[in-house]
Amino acid sequence: MENHNNNGHNHSHNLIFGKKTELYFAILCGIFLITGFTIEKLTDLPAWASLISYMVSYFFGGYFISIEALKKIPKGQFDIDFLMIAAAIGAAYIGSWAEGALLLFLFSLGHALEHYAMNKAKKSIEALSDLSPKTAIVKNGNQLIETPIENLKIGDIIVIKPSTKIAADGVIISGNSSINQAPITGESMPVDKTAIATLDNLPEFKHIDKKHIAFTGTINGDSTIEVHVLKLSHDSTVARLIKMVSEVETQKSPTQRLTKKFEKWYVPIVIIVVVLLCFAYLIIDETFNESLYRAITVLVAASPCALAISTPSAVLSGIARAAQKGVLIKGGKALEDLGSITTIAFDKTGTLTEGKPKLTNVIAINNFDENEFLQIILEVESLSNHPLAKAIAKDIEKLHNIRFKGVAKSIEAIQGKGVTASYNNAKVFIGNLKLMQDEGVIFEDSVITKMESLLKHGHTVMLVALKNKVIGIISVMDTPRQTAESTLKRLKAIGIKRMIMLTGDHQNVGDAIAKQIGLTEAKGNLLPEDKVKAIKDLLATDGKIAMIGDGVNDAPAMALSTVSIAMGAAGSDVALETADVALMSDKIENLPFVIGLSRASKRIIKENIFISLSVVAILVPVTILGLTNIGLAVLFHEGSTIVVVLNALRLLGYKEHL
Repeated sequence: MENHNNNGHNHSHNLIFGKKTELYFAILCGIFLITGFTIEKLTDLPAWASLISYMVSYFFGGYFISIEALKKIPKGQFDIDFLMIAAAIGAAYIGSWAEGALLLFLFSLGHALEHYAMNKAKKSIEALSDLSPKTAIVKNGNQLIETPIENLKIGDIIVIKPSTKIAADGVIISGNSSINQAPITGESMPVDKTAIATLDNLPEFKHIDKKHIAFTGTINGDSTIEVHVLKLSHDSTVARLIKMVSEVETQKSPTQRLTKKFEKWYVPIVIIVVVLLCFAYLIIDETFNESLYRAITVLVAASPCALAISTPSAVLSGIARAAQKGVLIKGGKALEDLGSITTIAFDKTGTLTEGKPKLTNVIAINNFDENEFLQIILEVESLSNHPLAKAIAKDIEKLHNIRFKGVAKSIEAIQGKGVTASYNNAKVFIGNLKLMQDEGVIFEDSVITKMESLLKHGHTVMLVALKNKVIGIISVMDTPRQTAESTLKRLKAIGIKRMIMLTGDHQNVGDAIAKQIGLTEAKGNLLPEDKVKAIKDLLATDGKIAMIGDGVNDAPAMALSTVSIAMGAAGSDVALETADVALMSDKIENLPFVIGLSRASKRIIKENIFISLSVVAILVPVTILGLTNIGLAVLFHEGSTIVVVLNALRLLGYKEHL
């Protein structure tokens, strides 16, 4: 069934009950049909009582279908809508009101449920625009003026206070801070940013060193910075994401199902045959009324109602089953496509990994006492507000059972290198190799070797020095989810051939995690546009691809993939809005279940199409030859519809076979 999503249609939707009008109309049609049938069969009320009920049922059942059909007739398009109305009017004309109302009820219900899942694209765009703040603080001489972001000009200087969102893309000209870029790039670790030395000969935005750049929608750490605005709000990273999402949303057409193509030539043929049959009395010996009766019976028999409902009923059952497991599937296209996928692209942070840095190694060297080593790190890192420092301090207390005493003081951050503090009046440095070299700290070559091997495995490594000698190494890493490895094994078992990780993090980090949990490959150092390109390449080679992610930065890549899957609670609104499938909990282990369910749904859709076409193929010749009456035709015809619906309901009991 086609999604009639033109604007005219939506206006007619919002009649009485708002968006759900169509669904309620279908239900009312059913209620009046049952009422009429009950009055007719089980009471002694006069015939007009049941007739009125059927007429009301006709009104509710035929309302939206008629609007659809009438819109198309001027364009010369006749489809199932038209056939259904003709059959219902014909049935009423020969006095078979109950049969006509039943046709309309089953048909309009299918329609209503299809339209119900369709206002997605609009929402995804709305959620995106909430990312950037609405106002910015502009520095004008010595004054600070709060200005709506629409009024910012290129070259304005905006002041970003600690822990606030950055209001425009630009270059930092004063202050140092660590910025949480996860909303845009998906990086798990906040990124240290420093002011640029001079604005002279500034290269193009994309060529400026990333450590001086601030993006709209990212969150400042705990120092105030000043940003020189380089892009206006309609040009910013967020605006580009919005544009990408809206472009790709329009590229996705609703599945033009097989049934659509079938209807295109089938419906006109039926109409011609039925019209010709009305004049059969001119050739064979029967009255006009008998010819008309046969023509209308053929019209009922030939309406591919079971065919029209075969896909939606299976899709709805599949969606309902998934919902019980906390998985949201938005519409039939996603459900059908998911089953044919053999390649999945994963975002790393928060999807395959926890999205939080964990302390992975504590190595004291030269027989330095490990407990004292840990105590020193805990004392110093506890004084820092840097998210990494907080994570390290928390893990030391938790994993090594060491308590904070408060003996370190006067901590100083050395931007881009690390921190220094005094511990029992001795100087401590914690940071990268550059910090140690600049401060003239002594260390052996073995320290470098150890450090390089950790870096190669994707850890973020820090050296610790006391009184100008390196006393140990610590490393942190965004660690894989506990369930990631077993989930990937199950995916492999059900025939997913390629599993690729796309990440903004370093290639080493990607490779290390890929090896640990069993991915086929990892692509690192990717910006949002690189992810989009990676998906395009995969689509070119593999045809269909699913992308699973959680951040806004994945939205454009997700929107481009055949099926996009959002990780639940951790996912941003945008990912949820743009995604075709949303895992509401953070459980990546639900993925194999959803793919299995999708395959079962596809199988049932095929069975349903076979059943419905077979019934039409048998019924039409039989009614043309006049071997059956309208009661039997409707019975068989709607009987096949019921069989199809019952077959679809089997999906509600679907369980994953391991």
